[in-house]
Amino acid sequence: MGIDTIIGPQLLGILFNTYLYGLVTNQYLSYWNYGFRDPPWLKAIVSMLFFVDTIHSAVAVCAAWFMCVTDFNNPNALSSVNWTIPFTAVATALSGLTTQTFLSHRVFQLTKHKPLTALLLVLSSTGFVCGCIAGIRSGEVKQVARLSQLTPVVICWLSLMSIVDISITVILTLVLARSKTGFRGTDTIINKLIRAAIQSGLFASMFALGDLFAFAFAPETTFYAMFAFPIGRIYTNTLLNTLNARVTFYKRDQESESGGVSVRVNCSSFVLFLIMMIQSWTTQGQTFHVRTYPLALSELEDAANPGPDKLDGRDQDTRSSSLP
Repeated sequence: MGIDTIIGPQLLGILFNTYLYGLVTNQYLSYWNYGFRDPPWLKAIVSMLFFVDTIHSAVAVCAAWFMCVTDFNNPNALSSVNWTIPFTAVATALSGLTTQTFLSHRVFQLTKHKPLTALLLVLSSTGFVCGCIAGIRSGEVKQVARLSQLTPVVICWLSLMSIVDISITVILTLVLARSKTGFRGTDTIINKLIRAAIQSGLFASMFALGDLFAFAFAPETTFYAMFAFPIGRIYTNTLLNTLNARVTFYKRDQESESGGVSVRVNCSSFVLFLIMMIQSWTTQGQTFHVRTYPLALSELEDAANPGPDKLDGRDQDTRSSSLP
């Protein structure tokens, strides 16, 4: 195995991981700058993921230093499994479990389907355990050429990650598609939410599958590292983008026209409950109230939750309309 097939794939993965970490940092700072009134447990999850990403990205830079500087002229060291590989597996498994648990909770809030949510959580937790086992055992085999011994557990781990990602994407897409109202404005929002769900879910799945195939078909190389290093950042970006996108949809007051009646609706990317209930609110002859909702995720459970402290200086207000 040549030096280019040892260093090259890992270096590409580390460079892309560093780029994604920059996006994570921007998303993290934006999250706190927006002043969301999210529950403490959610803020703790966001901070924990950012901490894990920071440590992992620093570890990745250390791995690049070892390969390109410290051990550059030491073939034996380059073909050995150092501590950065086990750490990468465990950190990635943790980021995946956290993000998938959060999204599974969102699925439950939308579907109220306990068995489905439980299945997603079991699959995600099993994948996390397999990822930790793969990380620990990779440190025990010592040599890159012997990593093929871990193929079964790695395939199980990455397959479960992909299955959960794809399942969540499909479920959210179906729920959103069924919630279309026929109003052009709200349907435009729903279409954008569907597109965002598909893009984020498929992006994570593509990297997990790329890691899986690279490890399954070329375990004696480091091609898997091109996908292994960035996966954790992709999961964190998915979660943070989901949270921060609420601002974008909050600012887009969509007007839908139906029979000459204009219905103004303020939506955020995760006030899917509000979107799904628009049909019942717009029954002819019914007086309804559309509140300029805050951007706290708890609004899925409590639509009356107050809004963020700041959002372009706009005060929360309640708008009402009456259909003739």
